[in-house]
Amino acid sequence: MSIARSASSLQLARETRERFVLATGSVIVPLAQAIRDRLTKQASEIGSARAMQESRDDFVAFQGQATQWVSLAQTHWRKSVNAPGAAAGAPSTGGLRLELIGDDVMESNILSSRLAQAIQEKASFELSDLRLRIQHLEGTTELDANDVLRPEALSKLLVDQWLAAGLSRALWARVQDTVQQLLIGVVVKAYEDANAFLVSKGVMPEIDLKNFVRRTGGSSGPSTVPGAPYAGGSAGQAPGAAPRHGSDASPQTRGFAPSVPLATTGGSPLLLARQRAQTALLSLKRFVAARIGAADMQSTMSSSPQSVAGTDGRTPGGSAGGNARAVSNTFAAVIADAEAAYRMAATQYMQNPGDEATVIQQASVDLRRRSAEIKKRAPTTADKATVEIVALMFQAILAEERIPFSARVWFARLQMPVLRVAIAEPEFFGTLQHPARMLIDRMGSCVMGFDAAAISGSALEGEIRRVVQVIEQYPETGQRVFKLVFDEFVAFLGRYLTQSDTTQRVMSVAQQVEQKETMAIQYTIELRKMLNDMPVRDEIREFLFKVWAEVLAIAALRYGAQGEQTVMLKRVASELVWAASAKPNRADRARVIQDLPQLLQRLRLGMNLLGIIDEPQEAHIKTIGATLSDAFLSKTEAIPAAKIEAMAERLAHLEDFVSDDGGASSLPLDANSIELLLGVDAASIEVVPDTSGAVVAEDMLEWAHELQVGNWFMLDHNDRVTQVQFVWRSDRKQLHLFASADGRSFLIQVGRLANYLQAGLLVPAEEETLTVRATREALAKLDANPERLLN
Repeated sequence: MSIARSASSLQLARETRERFVLATGSVIVPLAQAIRDRLTKQASEIGSARAMQESRDDFVAFQGQATQWVSLAQTHWRKSVNAPGAAAGAPSTGGLRLELIGDDVMESNILSSRLAQAIQEKASFELSDLRLRIQHLEGTTELDANDVLRPEALSKLLVDQWLAAGLSRALWARVQDTVQQLLIGVVVKAYEDANAFLVSKGVMPEIDLKNFVRRTGGSSGPSTVPGAPYAGGSAGQAPGAAPRHGSDASPQTRGFAPSVPLATTGGSPLLLARQRAQTALLSLKRFVAARIGAADMQSTMSSSPQSVAGTDGRTPGGSAGGNARAVSNTFAAVIADAEAAYRMAATQYMQNPGDEATVIQQASVDLRRRSAEIKKRAPTTADKATVEIVALMFQAILAEERIPFSARVWFARLQMPVLRVAIAEPEFFGTLQHPARMLIDRMGSCVMGFDAAAISGSALEGEIRRVVQVIEQYPETGQRVFKLVFDEFVAFLGRYLTQSDTTQRVMSVAQQVEQKETMAIQYTIELRKMLNDMPVRDEIREFLFKVWAEVLAIAALRYGAQGEQTVMLKRVASELVWAASAKPNRADRARVIQDLPQLLQRLRLGMNLLGIIDEPQEAHIKTIGATLSDAFLSKTEAIPAAKIEAMAERLAHLEDFVSDDGGASSLPLDANSIELLLGVDAASIEVVPDTSGAVVAEDMLEWAHELQVGNWFMLDHNDRVTQVQFVWRSDRKQLHLFASADGRSFLIQVGRLANYLQAGLLVPAEEETLTVRATREALAKLDANPERLLN
């Protein structure tokens, strides 16, 4: 829908876009220089041969095409302000599109969506305000999907012109963090300047969202704002869950989510989950702004970085608290008194539990009453709103029956410390990364998978008790104490979830297998380099690459890289190469005949170490014997002794030439390798290795790498659904261990893990984090009864 506007209003909107394009376009040349500097630095770094070659190739490719990319990007960005999508009143093309998308387009859109999402996360509130001001000027209800003001527009243009210049997607992925670091600050500043420009022209100096609030379909559900995402009910879905279709699946109801035509979802499950969580926070901000005014709202829902203020409104060090809100001593004392009183009451609840449901009800009523008393004495409307929102969030947490009883009582004791932080540090409502949110979410996700009997009296319950008590002891430190105990809790989980003998054994085996396979791949690469210019028979090459590299890896793991056995087996490789080369003179032939029994004995010793015995071992020995016999008759030139000696020297110090980042992307893994190679019974381990030839999406790998230890999942493996907890990730992030309540362990390789996430065979047990769900429930209650926010 579009409403006619004056020519001056439309011209002002156009001028705003022109200023925005000019400001953001100025970053393209510095971007190219930053990329060039990074690639230059990487090309000069010492690493594995493959990594060094890749770095040089990247530098050469960018050096040759950088100028063209800059020119294309600048030209198209300047022209974009005149594109139909930027025109006033242009019809929105943001509706749901059902069409087949090519793989290349899909991959490009995924790359640009990551950049757009990073911009969106940093600029969500400034962009929201600018969007409403532009809609006000143009009389529209939504920005066009291709509008230059959307984060997707610049992100997509940079990626598209990168490809048009002949640069690869792989290279973009490797430099995207450099692009992101420089670009985000410029774009956020451009949004801020655009808002300041419009305000200076008298366009909505204060955004009062009351006039924008509308009901959806006359229902009693949550209100929405044009351009604002729907935030009520149970809109949140877990990554991997199928997106719902209908009115709330359209791009308009997803706010500023990047427009990635991945089927009809609008992005990867990981991105969508983050967008839904940000939606809840943004919707809460808009709700509060519509009822207490923009000025008070800014002090309540700010998302800018804050200093930590103590009860006197100053930072713990005594300096002024930056943008942190000052809290009067009187109001701080009111909160402290309520906290002390509830702490005493909660102690009595725990000492005389009785019926759990009754105790939880008593705790809830007690907290509600104390919150009402605090609210009456709150000095500002912003403080009243903060008290009410925090109270409603903790009412939702207390009502969460999946949290065991004892844990819920301890969670309830965090309400007053969180209230104190939320009043002094309004960023609590504006970011998912606030330490208080992160702590509650992490503890909640961990305990929801346990029943009450498993938690009661456990070390986990003791750690939660300790965390709460530490927070209560240091009320003046603000978010710092939450950050401290969050880090301590994460470290505790790493120990607690892996303390059983079975899990410790599985971890040890898995870690060794990962190290062994990684080393084998690296050793193979180095052996190929050594034999690159040597006249070595294919049979010997294949044996060294496929068998002896594994032998050296397992020896290094068992005996150490410079252990006596390992050094001897390394020397066997150079001896075999020499023995299998041409022998034109009698002395060399005599030496081979004399050394052959010992050489074959050592080859058998190495293969035994690898578990190659009986017929497979005899087959290798037979092939090697035939090759050595042929060497006696060969008329080719012998390998110089100096080359053999150089190879032996390099093999002796092989570890100096390999690095941790080389070639560990695909490790062969199965139960037999665990049992045979390391001598450990693998019957208790369900091994789920990567599938040969399977394609793994980059965004799914990113999701797999971001899974948090302690979280619960539903695993559908071999047509059997099991609730499992993520308990451990290997150092190289190749192996992931999940444990079930019945004692089974699932060791899943990262590629298969990513595929399971994508296919919905591994689904988070919780659709969203505890505090996001509590925020949604609080917002639903406020929307149904808005008067309670300040009453």
